[in-house]
Formats: sequence, structure tokens, C-alpha cells
Amino acid sequence: MWDDAFPSFLIGLREGLEAGLIVSILVATLVRAEARSRLPQVWTGVLAAVAVAMSFGAVLTFTAASMPQTAQEAFGGTLSVIAVAFVTAMVFWMRRSARNLSGELKEKITGALAMGSGVLILTSFLAVGREGLETALFLWTTAQAAGESAGPLTGAGIGLVLATILCWGLYRRVLKINLTKFFTATGAVLIVIAAGVLGYGLRDLQEGGVLPGRTAYAIDLGGSIDAGSWYSTLVQGVLNLTPTMTWLQVIAYVGYLAVVMTLFVRGVRGTTPKPAEERTETEQQPKAARRRPVWIVPAAVVAVPAVIAGAVVALSRPKPAGDQTVAVSESECGKGFTAPKPGRQTFQMKNTGGKTSEVYLIDPSTSAVYGEIEGLAPGTTRDLVATVAGGTYAWRCVPTGGKAVTSRSVTVTGGGAARPVVPVAEQDLATPLKQYKAYVGQGLDTLVGQTKTLADDIVGDHLDKARTDWLTAHRTYSSLGAAYGTFEDFDKKINGRADGLTDGVHDKGFAGFHRIEYGLWHGQSAKDLTGPAQQLATDVAGLQKAFPSQDFDPGDLPLRAHEILENTLQFELTGDTDEGSGTNLATADANLSGTRELLTVLKPLLTSRAPKVLPTVDADIARVQKLLDAAHDGGHWTPVEQLGAGDRQRLNGATGQLLEDLAPIPDLLEIRKSA
Repeated sequence: MWDDAFPSFLIGLREGLEAGLIVSILVATLVRAEARSRLPQVWTGVLAAVAVAMSFGAVLTFTAASMPQTAQEAFGGTLSVIAVAFVTAMVFWMRRSARNLSGELKEKITGALAMGSGVLILTSFLAVGREGLETALFLWTTAQAAGESAGPLTGAGIGLVLATILCWGLYRRVLKINLTKFFTATGAVLIVIAAGVLGYGLRDLQEGGVLPGRTAYAIDLGGSIDAGSWYSTLVQGVLNLTPTMTWLQVIAYVGYLAVVMTLFVRGVRGTTPKPAEERTETEQQPKAARRRPVWIVPAAVVAVPAVIAGAVVALSRPKPAGDQTVAVSESECGKGFTAPKPGRQTFQMKNTGGKTSEVYLIDPSTSAVYGEIEGLAPGTTRDLVATVAGGTYAWRCVPTGGKAVTSRSVTVTGGGAARPVVPVAEQDLATPLKQYKAYVGQGLDTLVGQTKTLADDIVGDHLDKARTDWLTAHRTYSSLGAAYGTFEDFDKKINGRADGLTDGVHDKGFAGFHRIEYGLWHGQSAKDLTGPAQQLATDVAGLQKAFPSQDFDPGDLPLRAHEILENTLQFELTGDTDEGSGTNLATADANLSGTRELLTVLKPLLTSRAPKVLPTVDADIARVQKLLDAAHDGGHWTPVEQLGAGDRQRLNGATGQLLEDLAPIPDLLEIRKSA
């Protein structure tokens, strides 16, 4: 969190100090002019500026949340670029104006005193409002980059509190700081941070389809740098530099930094020291009794931007289509459905029938799915959220044990973009399932011979050879990962663990590969291991015979695309399943091969539905494979616990990223009922 907090802390401190100094000068000018009765007008303008800034931040947050994902990327990227422009202008303006800020404000407020209270409120509002809007925009941008982290808000809060304390100290003549040097130093740091924000914003624009070059990577260090390590997190949080960056990001980052920093440094060298008589202008404030302001006008001024912001958010967020109940039953589907407006919509679906039902919002011409609810029970109402664009829509309700019912179609006009999921029927997975079953069948044929060889090694007391052959056979079995759920009780017999057994590794129920592994690497004799080895060979032969008639659910294929490596991260990369051989990474390598084979048979379905998924996943697999390859030399694998801390972090991070990119596959290829 603290790495995400630093940029916001700096902007909160700097902008807070700017605004605080301005307020101090305004107040001091009124006090010196013996116009203390006009102080409420200054505070009214200041509060109005704060309210506008907070309302602006709320509008940015809630209007962006109501947009489709690609529009959010484009919106966030555009505002990031604007924020960089504002921050850059602010840095140069404050460097140039810090010495003369007091004099300029005195002239403005003296003129405002002669023109009336409204002008005085406007003067203080404009003086503080610019900093407030800049702060809101930059904080929103850094918060977007940090995702769900609370760091940006925490850092900004700390910076603003510290700025308030500093301004109070200056006003009370407790502190003396060289403001020119302060704004110069923080300006240089902000330029570096702004360069990272610019790169982040351009990446968002690429993700949103506004700019080209989304996959044109200039830097790809994902395989050698752990994205989850403390140092990587620190660099990403503070500088917005990531292990993978496109050419556009790199060129923009380097170009902005080179040009802006050069101009900034030249400007600093060309400045002259601030005259001594102006250096502590805000320090010479006479103490004055504060007069309680009349809060009616300030409250109204503060409330107006909040109300306007609320109205903007309300108008920008689509009203729930669920104001009218959309009925679901065995005989009718979609009663009360009217054409919604484009954008993100919430539909209230009520099951008025007597059976649990699956509910889909579809394109009736292609059956592509925009949203769904599984298991809507009779008499219940649930929200279905979907993004709607121009096109034709209908509801499809599939009651348990009943026939599908499709509603009348409605047409939506307007722009926007919505990405439906092309439905997958059971027959669509028939060919991939046939191909994968053939792969498993060949693997089991090979495994039968390998386990027989292992048993023969042990019977012949060739335990060194048995250790090598054990790993060969275990890797073959591990590469069949997508079929584990189909193997029924055979998997427990062949690859069961000691976890949960009463006597652990000494329990009579402990059998299969891990039982033999424990014995081979804990000095047990060939006599002790002969029974378990022969039983393993028998169980593998039994699985080979049973597999062709076992029920292999087609829906398991997309699920296993994620689950194989999820188990790898949980068991193999933690060393949890190591019974002495130290070959967990070899098992992880076999699991990766099994995942690669599974993706091969699913490729036609994935390519037609989400063409960008597989290239990303392939790059992730290559990173993980490279890290695993570095962990073995010939037949020797480095045990997990002996990996260096950095190597282990990189492997875990790369596997985690692969899992994240595999996660959409089960949803993309989920079998959806149509009858």
C-alpha cells in the first residue's frame, strides 16, 4: 500500500501547501486591512472550492464505473494524459510564481474588497479551486493505477494533513522554510512520477483500442522479474513502471522525462534568489480574534456542487431496467421486458414459475450471451447486470427438466460496445474431448509400461534405477491433469497423499507414487517397497482398462485449464507434496505440459471467442517454462526449498500471472443450456 501512497502523498503535500499558503495570504491581507468581518467570505470561497474538487472526484469515479470495460480504459487513459498536462503546468507555474505569490494575491484581494462580498468569495474560490481540481484529477489517476489499493487515498490524506500543519506553523511563525527550494525539489520528483502516469495512461488508451501497438512490447521482463516482489511493487507503485511495457509507453516515458526535466532544470538555474523581505510574508500574521461566520451562505455554496455532482452521476448511470419486473417461468420468459438504454444495466429477474431456471440475456440471432443467472429458484428475485449496446436482445429461460423458452426480441439503438460470450454447447466440446481422451489413452499406455519397469527395478533391488524410473513415471501421470476428475477412485490409489491419514506416511492406506517416493528416499528396503510398487502397476493397468468407459464430462475441459496450475501453485510450488525426492518442480513442469496440451485441443473454440487470450497465455507459459528450465540440470531438479528467494518469488509470480490470464477460459467455454 505504501508504494502506491507515495505519489499521492507528494501531490497532497505539495498542492495542500500551495492552497494553504494562498489561504494564509488571503487571511493575512484582510487582517492587515482591518477587514476581519470579511473573513467568512474567504472561508466560503475556500469551502466551495473544496466541495467542487470533491464533487469532481466523485463524478470521475462513478461515471467511469458505469462504462463498459473498454470505455473505462479509454476514459482513464485520456484523463491520465490530461492529469500529466495539468501537473506539468503546475510544476512550472509554481517554480516561476513562488517568489511573487504573495504580492499577486494582495493585489487581487485588495481589488475584491472594493468590489463587494461576491467578488471576494469568487477570488478566494478561484485561488484555491485550481489546486483542488488538479489534486482531484491526479489522485483519481493514481487511484486507477493502484487498482483496489487504499494507498492513494491514505497517502493523499497524510500529505494534506502534513501540509495543514506546515501552513499553521508558518502562520504562527513557528516554522521557516525556503518555499522556492521546496517547490523545486518536489517539482523534480513530480516530473518523474508524471512520466510514469503518462506511460500508464497511454497503456490504458491502447487497451481501450484508441491507440495502436497494444502487443508491441519494447520491454518484457515478466519471466525474470517477480511482479509480486517488494521491489517490483515499489517501482510500479511509485513510478508506474511495469515489467512489461510497449514501445509507445517507453518512448513517451523517456521523451517526456528528457524534455520536461531539461526545461525544468534550466529554469531553476535561471532563477534568482527570493528577496529576503518576501521570504516570510506569511509569517508576519498578527493574532486576531476569530469571528464566528454565518453558515447559511457557506452551507449553500458547498451544497450546490455536491448536488450538481450527484445529478451528473445519477444521469450518467443507467437506471435499473428492473423498475419493471422481468418474469421467468416455464411458460413465459421476459414478461415486462422493454428496450433498455445503452450502457451498463441492472435487470431484476423474478422466477414466477414452479421450477428452478437458468436465465440468459441473448442476441436471438446468434444466441450469444450478454448476461446470465444460474439456478434462479421459484419465487426469488435476483439482479442480472449486463452491458447493453446497439442491437437486438431477448431473454432465454431454461427451467430444470423443461424446454427452453425465448422471449420476444427488443431492439436497442445507440452507440457503445458490448462483448457477448458466444455460447458453447456440449457438442461443441465433442471434438476437443475426443482429442484429449486420445492423448490420455496414449499417456496411460505409456504409464503402464513405466510402472511395470519401476516395479521390476524394486523387485530386482535396483533402487538407484528405481528412483530415476519413479520420476519418469510420475511425470507421465502428472501430465494427464485434465482427466483426474474422471479417474474416479483410481487417482487416490495411484497418486494419493498421506495428508489426512491417521498414521500419515506409515498408514496402511498410504499407497501409490508418493508411498514409493517416501520409501525410496527414506532408506526403505526393496522388500518393503515391492508390495506398493506391484500394487501401483496393477492400479495403473486397471485405470487403463477402465478409462475408455469412464464418464468424462466435456465441461471439465475448460475448468481444468485453470485448476491444473492452481493445484500446482498450492501443492508443488510450496513443496507440500514432497516426500523426499525434491522433484516438485519436475511435477510442476509436467503439469505445465498437461495444461499446454489441453489448450491445444481447446484452441479452435478459444480463438473464435477471445482471440487475444491464447497469445497472452502462451507468453505466460513461456515465462514459467523458462524459470522451470533454469531449475534443473539433466535429471537433477532443484528442490523447492533450495530455490533462492528471488527465483522462488519470480516462479510464484509468473505462475500467478498465468493463472490470472487462464481464469476467463472456464467462463468463455462454459456449457450453457439451450433446451
